[in-house]
Amino acid sequence: MNRPWQAFCKLGIVHFMIYPQVIRGEGPVLETARRIAEDDFFQVLEIAPVKDQSLLAELRSLVDSARMLIGVGAQPGLLLTKLSLASLDEEARQAAVANVKASIDQAYAVGARILALFDGPNSYPGPDREQQAKDALYKSLCELCDYTKKKANAAGYTLWLSVENFDRDIEKRSLLGPTAEAAAMVARVKAEHENIGLTVDLSHLPLLRESADEALSAAAPHLIHVHVGNAIMRNKEQEGYGDQHPGFGVAGGENDVPQLVDFLKALFKVGYFSKKLPTPMPVITFEAKPRSFETPEVVIANLKRTWAEAWARLEL
Repeated sequence: MNRPWQAFCKLGIVHFMIYPQVIRGEGPVLETARRIAEDDFFQVLEIAPVKDQSLLAELRSLVDSARMLIGVGAQPGLLLTKLSLASLDEEARQAAVANVKASIDQAYAVGARILALFDGPNSYPGPDREQQAKDALYKSLCELCDYTKKKANAAGYTLWLSVENFDRDIEKRSLLGPTAEAAAMVARVKAEHENIGLTVDLSHLPLLRESADEALSAAAPHLIHVHVGNAIMRNKEQEGYGDQHPGFGVAGGENDVPQLVDFLKALFKVGYFSKKLPTPMPVITFEAKPRSFETPEVVIANLKRTWAEAWARLEL
C-alpha cells in the first residue's frame, strides 16, 4: 500500500487485554492507560468499566489531552459475572441487562461513541432452545438500545452498541456464533433501533471456522467496529489456547501477516473504510494478551511490527 494507514483508519488497543490486571476495573488503570496514551501509534483506547468511578473523568481528560478516541467494552462485566443477555431465566437476563446498563453509563461518562458487547459466556443452549435464547437476546438488545437513547440528550449524542460474536464450541460458547447469525440478530434489532451494529474480530474467525471474506461479507451492512488479533486452537494444552489473544505469529497460532493482509483486503472490499460510522474514522483495534513469560511491551511491539508488514504488503 502506497498510502499511509492514517488516511484510512484509526488504530487502537484493548487496554484490559494488553494489561489483564485491570480487567476487573481496578488496579493500575490510569497508569497503564497513560502508557498507551503516550504512544502515538495508537489513536483509540478501549477500556473496561472501572470500579472507582472517579477515574472516569481522569480517563476522559487523558484521551482528550492525547487526542485519542475512547471506547468501552461491556464484555468483561458479563464474563466476570457469568451473566448472559440471552438467558432463558428472566431474573438472570435482567441482571445481565443491568450490568450492561452500568457499562453504558460509563461509556457516556468518558465520551465513548461505541460500546462493544456480546451475549454472554456459555449462552448457547443447544439447537432445541436456540430460538428461545435468540428471542431473549433480542429483547435485551432492544432494552439496551432504548436505554442509550434515554441518556443521549444529556450527552449530546447517541451511543451505539456493537455486538461482537464469539466461538460457539471452543471457549466462550456464545449464542452468536456464526457471523451470519450475528448479522441477522443485529438486522432484527435495527428494524426498530438504528444505534446498533457489529464488531468483527479477526481473532475469532479461526474459532468460528470462517474466512475473512465470508465473515465480513455477512457483516458488511452492519459493520461498525473491528478487532484484530490471533488465536490458538490446535493444542488445548498450549498456553493461550482458545479465545485468549496471543500475539501474532506465535507457534501454534492461526493468524500472522498473511491472515491480517487478507482481512484488510476484505475490509476494503466490503467498504468498511468508506462508510458512515459512529466514529469520526473507521477504527481497527488490536486485541492481544501477554502470555506468562511475556511483557505487555513485547506484545505491543509484536502488534506494531505485524501491522507495518501487513500494510506494506497490501495490494488493492
